[in-house]
This record gives sequence, C-alpha cells and structure tokens, in this order.
Amino acid sequence: MTKIDLSIVIVSYNTKKITQNCLESINRSLWGTKIRYEIISVDNNSHDGSKEMLLNYSLDKKNHTGYFQTRTNLGFGRGNNFGVKRATGKYILLLNSDTIILNRSIEKLFNHYVENEKTIHFLGAKLLNKDLTPQPSACRFFTLPVIFASLLLKGDYYGLTRFSPNEFKKVDWVSGACILTKKSYYRRLGGFDKNIFMYMEEVDLLYRAKKLGLNTWFYPDSKIIHLGSASSEGKIFPILQVYRGFLFFYKKHYSFLHLLVLHLILKLKAATAYFIGKIKGNQYLIDTYGQAFKIC
Repeated sequence: MTKIDLSIVIVSYNTKKITQNCLESINRSLWGTKIRYEIISVDNNSHDGSKEMLLNYSLDKKNHTGYFQTRTNLGFGRGNNFGVKRATGKYILLLNSDTIILNRSIEKLFNHYVENEKTIHFLGAKLLNKDLTPQPSACRFFTLPVIFASLLLKGDYYGLTRFSPNEFKKVDWVSGACILTKKSYYRRLGGFDKNIFMYMEEVDLLYRAKKLGLNTWFYPDSKIIHLGSASSEGKIFPILQVYRGFLFFYKKHYSFLHLLVLHLILKLKAATAYFIGKIKGNQYLIDTYGQAFKIC
C-alpha cells in the first residue's frame, strides 16, 4: 500500500458543481507531482446530486479521491474532524469546496511547509476573489478593539483587521478555506470545536494553537481562488452565525467583563444597521440585524 504524504480534506454541502470543479482543479494542479496525496471528500448529507457525483468521481482511481458520506449535516468543523479521522497522510490540507487551485499552488504550499516545518505549524495560502483580486485572509485575533474596528469602522476594508500580505509572514490566524498542518498538531488540539457549526472554527482552533506555542504563517506564493459562502443558505444566515460565533468565542476564552462589552458592540452594530435599513427601506438590513439584535 502506498504511503500517503498529504491528505486533502474537503467538506461539501449542496455544492455539486462547485465541489466537482474544486476536485478537478486539485488533480490538475498536482498532475505529475512527486507528492503522494489523497483527497478525503466528505459530503454533509447533500440533496443536490452531490452524493452521486462524488461516488462516481471517487470510483476513478486516477482522481485520488475517497468519498465519505455523513448521515446528517455536521457543519464545517465537525465535517472536517470526520474527514481528518479518515486521513492517512502525515500532513493535512483543510480546503473549502468552493476553491479553485491555480497552477502548482498546493505543491508550492506543501513544499514550503516541509522545508520549514521546524518553524511553521499552520500555514495558509493567498486567497483570491473570482476576478483574481486579493481576498483578505490573514487576520488578527478578535480582541474587542479588532471587533469594534471590523464591525463599525470597516476594518476589513482598510486592512485593520484582515489583510493579504505579499510576503511570507507570521499572523494570528488564516482563513479556514485553506489551512495546511501536520495531522499530529490537529489531533493534539482535538480538531475544530464540535460546538461551532459554522464560522469562527479556524479562529478558535488557531487561538488554542497559539496558547500551546504553535504558530500560524501566511504564504503568498501559493494562490487559490476562493468563491466564498457557497454552502451558506441565503445572505442572512452567515451574519447570524458570525454573531453567534463571536459570543461563543468570548464565552469560551474571555472574562465576563469582556463578554459584556462584546454584547454592547454587537448590539450597537445591529441597531445601527437596522436603523439604516429603516431609513433606506432596505428589507435585508431590517430582517438581518433585527434578528442579530435578538441574538446579542
């Protein structure tokens, strides 16, 4: 039996065509590589034909793909934990199903990690939007000032909270759309917190990693298109999940006083966006932030 170097774990939910494009881009990118790899494809009980597509795709051995089906939608974090348990590689690449691999990006990311594995514990690639513009995916941990800047000062837009460096750089955390690490590190941390269904999983994981002395780096020479929110059901759901994620993260890692201030920031953001929606007659803002206000 061939020893596997790299296990690429992909979790999908109702993204049949997008997932197929992702899988094809992986194998195209790694064509002729010396890296012994496998793709662990986990479907979160889709009902759009993904199951049949993945089964057929996995039957062709040249696709390096193993297909695993969950009986229910486990969410992003638990779905990845499910996949990593079935991975046989020393290294694992957690990759979103809504990504497209450009050129030899996985190979570049993997080789850079292996060459520097005494220094690097977790490594992220440079994510790009569909039009190939940079997608901010290197981030600062969500301290209260960072959350305030992100929600009320357009911190992401101005690079205060999320950014896309052009140099190899140590950062607090990277987008969960693409994270390379050793399977041993992932297992040491217990994987993603199973209590987080979607959004904030990678922040929590890499925050816990830092507390154990494990660092995170950003590698811009590996470029990957990330379409974003392909599995999310509507525009309201992601916002509400971010609110829930902030609250869960602070209950888990911060003091009651910090949590109290967080509630105030979230309420301020929700109230501001709600009233802007009222003034402009924007039903999306009214519906979304009316619900968000109730959460916090």
